[in-house]
Amino acid sequence: MSQPEETFAYQVNILGLPAPIREYRFHPTRRWRSDFAWINYRLLVEIEGGVWTQGRHTRGTGYQSDIEKYNTAQLEGWIVLRFTPSMVEDGSAISQVKKFLDNTQIIK
Repeated sequence: MSQPEETFAYQVNILGLPAPIREYRFHPTRRWRSDFAWINYRLLVEIEGGVWTQGRHTRGTGYQSDIEKYNTAQLEGWIVLRFTPSMVEDGSAISQVKKFLDNTQIIK
């Protein structure tokens, strides 16, 4: 796990939010995984690395693959929230996730 993912997991724990599943394989046939998943809320969270360093998520093929993954997740009923490491560091990522969880009913 990356340091931003570890930081985000720590923030979830400190705030007493429901525990997510890490590296959740959300698609029945594709090998796609989400960094964090709250299954009962149909929420996937991705912490995107390499934003300022031309990492995989910001270059052609990687970016296109990510779009396919995120669009498929949404078409299958998932909410996908994406954050940069700086959004984890400044607390805006956990704030948005907390707001979502506080205002969304559990799906059974």
